[in-house]
Amino acid sequence: MRDLTTPPRSRLERVLRSGRFAVTAELDAPDSADPNDVYQNALVLAEVCDAINATDGAGANCHMSSMGCCALLTRAGYEAVLQMGCRDRNRIAIQGDLLGAAAMGVRNVLCLTGDDVSAGDQPEAKRVFDLDSIQLLQVARMMRDRGVLLSGRKLRTPPQFFLGAVENPFAPPFDWRPLRLEKKVRAGAEFIQTQYCFDVPRLQQFMRRVRDLGLHERVYILVGVGPIRSHKAAEFMRDRIPGVWIPDAVIQRMAKTPKAQQAEEGKRICIEIIQQVREIEGVAGIHVMAYRQEEAVAEVIQRAGLLPRRPRRDWDRISRMNRMDQVIQTTKTNSVDFVHSV
Repeated sequence: MRDLTTPPRSRLERVLRSGRFAVTAELDAPDSADPNDVYQNALVLAEVCDAINATDGAGANCHMSSMGCCALLTRAGYEAVLQMGCRDRNRIAIQGDLLGAAAMGVRNVLCLTGDDVSAGDQPEAKRVFDLDSIQLLQVARMMRDRGVLLSGRKLRTPPQFFLGAVENPFAPPFDWRPLRLEKKVRAGAEFIQTQYCFDVPRLQQFMRRVRDLGLHERVYILVGVGPIRSHKAAEFMRDRIPGVWIPDAVIQRMAKTPKAQQAEEGKRICIEIIQQVREIEGVAGIHVMAYRQEEAVAEVIQRAGLLPRRPRRDWDRISRMNRMDQVIQTTKTNSVDFVHSV
């Protein structure tokens, strides 16, 4: 059973404990050093979701770091989910980053192993993989609950994290996936975000086994969904993105749709999947992913009947915008001062 004896460590955990169907969304880290590029996308997503994931070198490609995005998001008052991968950091760097994230106000951490460098545009990069996702969960939980580092050295102030992990119900061997999920729960995972779901019958089979193991009572499961932009995009996702499975029926449905209407059809498919997923026992929410399509994410969530997320307070939005303006202005001022000093 979930530990409900301690207060929620984050707003996302509070939503999930309340029994509301949660919505998280992925903010694609920009190829930019301008904080405004983060805030423009965050403004759209924050209106329709309970927390915003900042990706960590997604697809083994370089973008603004998850740590940098989360620093900006928390300073502006957003509920951020830090994605922490093992591909690019050893255990010393990981522990230091977890402490730094906690100091910046990050309360949600998603632990990932990470895509191999061969999937990205710099395949010659060195792999680290000092830890894997299960070991990372164990380390983060140890720092939080026991207040020590891996070396045994005590922490003056332990980080307070709501810990998450990922799972892919759509990749073989299918019978092994619920067992791997159980390992992650034992290691410390309190919420799970899955890979894209385009195959609801396969998800239903996975969730039946999850319920048989009692895992639906020990971890919150958020199913990954997202609108497909076009038939070509669907084929690219299936053939080129590691871990993504799109059934032939979905590919054919997109192919039969006139090109000018394919983006709308992709949204319809996503909405249909959300509505089916909501009926599956043990599913606590959805995690929406749509590369560079923040406006489409907002539209899908609205049309799926998942709004409002919480009572809207205009002063919250104004306050966030003021804080974003302050961050952007400070960044520009510091840049000018540095140039002048040189």
